[in-house]
Amino acid sequence: MRNQSPHQVTATLLLTVLLPATLVLTIASTHSNGADDKYRETRAKMVAQDVAGEGITNRLVLQALNTVKRHEFVPSKLFREAYIDKALAIGYQQTISPPFVVAYMTEALDPKPTDKVLEIGTGSGYQAAVLAEIVKEVYSIEIVPQLSREAGRRLKKLGYDNVYTLAGDGYKGWPEHAPFDRIIVTCSPESVPQPLINQLREGGRMIVPLGQRYQQIFYLFEKKDGKLVPERLIPTLFVPMTGASEDRRRVLPDPANPQIINGSLEIDDNDDGKVDSWYYQRQAEHVKGDAPEGDYFVTFQNEKQGRPSRMMQGVAIDGRKIAFVNLSLDLKLENIRAGSEEWEKPAFYIHFYDKIRRTLGDFKAGPWLRSQDWERTGRRIPVPIGTREAILRIGLNGAAGTMSVDDLRLSFIPR
Repeated sequence: MRNQSPHQVTATLLLTVLLPATLVLTIASTHSNGADDKYRETRAKMVAQDVAGEGITNRLVLQALNTVKRHEFVPSKLFREAYIDKALAIGYQQTISPPFVVAYMTEALDPKPTDKVLEIGTGSGYQAAVLAEIVKEVYSIEIVPQLSREAGRRLKKLGYDNVYTLAGDGYKGWPEHAPFDRIIVTCSPESVPQPLINQLREGGRMIVPLGQRYQQIFYLFEKKDGKLVPERLIPTLFVPMTGASEDRRRVLPDPANPQIINGSLEIDDNDDGKVDSWYYQRQAEHVKGDAPEGDYFVTFQNEKQGRPSRMMQGVAIDGRKIAFVNLSLDLKLENIRAGSEEWEKPAFYIHFYDKIRRTLGDFKAGPWLRSQDWERTGRRIPVPIGTREAILRIGLNGAAGTMSVDDLRLSFIPR
């Protein structure tokens, strides 16, 4: 997704963050972070803006995100994008999670320095490295053997000797090292695998993105009397796990019939102020009243040009069967000021990907720059024939001002 450019370097060598509780935090490195680390300042700004600035307050988590060199965990061609808050492809149909998601999951676990943690889905090793900065030991399992080997070598090279990697089926856990104080699952099962429940220590915590392939929700579990007590958190989207568990999903998407979930923006089942079924919500408010359709709409509000303000949703689309999609919505705009980059304007994007998640193109309805009251708008967009999935993104995208949306719809024309 090419919606942001690398942040400009303005932070000091040591990160000083003004937390929401007015606590000033100065972060220093615990691993090698020497003078050759040319991304140090860029990383510090990322943590200040996209992690602490989005509500993460745990001191240990912020310190870990500022210490771990995320560029070491992505292909060299993506170094310039390493400190942008977005997922990046790492090969083998897998991605490295955005920094905010890594921080969010880590903070939810509330890890302690004495903890032994099990991670399911090593990927690049970035999440394991963040945990390793905080806890005593990390045991990480990856089902793709090549990724497991590469991540293991990378983590050892970077000095993370308290991380142990294994190639195998993560849903079976790592019984010889159980019980674990914390378990983090960075791929999305339909339900919590029983071996992981068995291997979690009594009183321990586990975070898992549960749900269907393109509709997932973070659940935080605490083990009490041998059973998991759930807490529903925010929507998310993780790359489906490779292997038999993914193939055996009971509920599968219908790529010949793509549609938006909760496009009416009415549903917020856990009353957290965030609209359900949309993930990576930034500077977005679920508002009741004066809605063109139903009772609710979403307002994006941004005062600083260049900051992300958006929400996203994944959808399956088969370009062999779908020739065009129509994106439409109700839209209200106030005091819009475009950002310095071409893409920093209000728009409704659709990003197309092929079967191995290579980008096939980015298209949009918009941009919209003039102030207006509620008005229906949209655009018809051609679907590349190689498309197998897409990401929808709606918001200010780095522009300043106020943008309200409602009744988001996707219809299609068969090929």
